[in-house]
Amino acid sequence: MNELELDRYSRQLLLPNFDIQGQLNLVQAKVLVIGLGGLGNIAATYLATSGVGHLTLADGDQLESSNLPRQVLYDESQIGLNKVEAAAKQIALKNSAVKVEVITHKLADASLLKAVEQADVVLDCTDNFTARQAINRACLSLKKPLVSAAAIRWEGQLVSFLYDQQSTPCYECLYPSLSDQQLSCNESGIVAPVVGLLGVYQALEALKLASGCGKVKHGVLRLFDGFEGSWREMRLTQDPECSACAIENSETLEKS
Repeated sequence: MNELELDRYSRQLLLPNFDIQGQLNLVQAKVLVIGLGGLGNIAATYLATSGVGHLTLADGDQLESSNLPRQVLYDESQIGLNKVEAAAKQIALKNSAVKVEVITHKLADASLLKAVEQADVVLDCTDNFTARQAINRACLSLKKPLVSAAAIRWEGQLVSFLYDQQSTPCYECLYPSLSDQQLSCNESGIVAPVVGLLGVYQALEALKLASGCGKVKHGVLRLFDGFEGSWREMRLTQDPECSACAIENSETLEKS
């Protein structure tokens, strides 16, 4: 690390359980952020400013004025731009050393698998169940750590799956079936700081995974109630009827 980097990240380097090795691990890490809305814009910002070396940002949506209360990485001049292109410009102003790759279309099928395969850690910051299901299956199949979050109204949730260490439970064990309408902030509303808080927690989980420092629990669902200001945890178990786990188990048997 050069003198500028040592000075920039000095507060992280002071941590005895992080130190230079943790920072070097971050510099070498590749993190995929899928969705650059309320969750992803916050998570990507903290990962970039913390020193993650390579960020891949994926989102096909354009920035709208109604996004600005939650998506604080952007400004009014960027309304109408693709979110990942707008995010890449803002991140470059915050940390020019971070390599940012942009994917300006919705990831699905082969393109999703390719993007996940190239990542060390995946953040699911999307806002619909169909995308979450596909991301979960891609990470499960390719054994990539997945950090998933969601927020709506005053509530939020966070769960990490260390698929490089164990396969079950998975995201679909938690939500075997759910309609996209049930997850829509457009219909139910959202308090801006709640989604920001969950994005920060996603960044923290990803930072720990990418640096190799700190503890991340597999399959522990954290539920946040912003109205009451409280957290609670639930340890997930495998759903014997989970179709995603069934596919993974059958593929494992075939390989063996």
